[in-house]
Amino acid sequence: MTALTTPSLSLPSLSDENGISAYFRHVNALPMLSVDEEYMLAKRWQEHEEPDAAHKLVTSHLRLVAKIAWRYRGYGLPFADLVSEGNVGLMKAVRKFDPEKGFRLSTYAMWWIRASITEFVLKSWSMVRLGSMNAQKKLFFSLNRAKKKLSIIDNGELNPEDAKQLSKYLDANEDDVFRVNRRLTQRDFSLNKPVTDEDGGGEFLDFLADESPNAEDIVCERDEADYQSALIRDAMKTLKPRDAEILAARWLTDEQPSLESLGEKYGISRERVRQLEERAMRKVKEYIHAAMSEENETLIAA
Repeated sequence: MTALTTPSLSLPSLSDENGISAYFRHVNALPMLSVDEEYMLAKRWQEHEEPDAAHKLVTSHLRLVAKIAWRYRGYGLPFADLVSEGNVGLMKAVRKFDPEKGFRLSTYAMWWIRASITEFVLKSWSMVRLGSMNAQKKLFFSLNRAKKKLSIIDNGELNPEDAKQLSKYLDANEDDVFRVNRRLTQRDFSLNKPVTDEDGGGEFLDFLADESPNAEDIVCERDEADYQSALIRDAMKTLKPRDAEILAARWLTDEQPSLESLGEKYGISRERVRQLEERAMRKVKEYIHAAMSEENETLIAA
């Protein structure tokens, strides 16, 4: 598989000389592949390891790498490094892609790109200082999104009320929320910062991605929703029948029954129903967390 592991696979570079705006223009101008073109190129690579086929598969998806990498810009790392790591994930995806499975390369590659960039961010931020527990890693990647969801704006230091709200929303320790937020905001940069020192180079704000969904986003979100639904179904199978029924009734139905009504149905107290629901939810969360951690480690190690 030398075509994907040596410099012979030439990719456009992102450097201070070229600039972010030029790179985006370059990758967005690269031709996209039709379903048939992608299938034929993937088969040529799979069966004959043709470098040209691999090159076309990779370059046609560089815009996907750039888009995913841009979502990680808030961690204060050079965008060129994020793109480079994402390209590594893309090349791994191309190497392992099986066109006979019936889905597009972009859907498959998304997971490899994200895994590669995620691993790079974790290493760059020295997670030994933040903590190596999975819960703390989850907090690291969820905090900014949660702040946006809860409309919390801070200047680097959360007030106690906001920290309490975030800890409850994320099911995290308040001290961890304070500490991780401080680490994150210390590396934030202004979106009004110029992309280059040249006049007319534009600001980072000018290159924010359009948040409206496109066809690729819709497919990726649908696949991720299907994946999460499958995880929940598998997790529910590990529960005792009564626990699963209670959890499904309380969380997976439009009309949520009361604890009292479920207690009458099963001949137990209201408090016992609450305990069973809490236990079942904890087991489901543990199962899903373990499954996702195992998959991410598998992708990174592959």
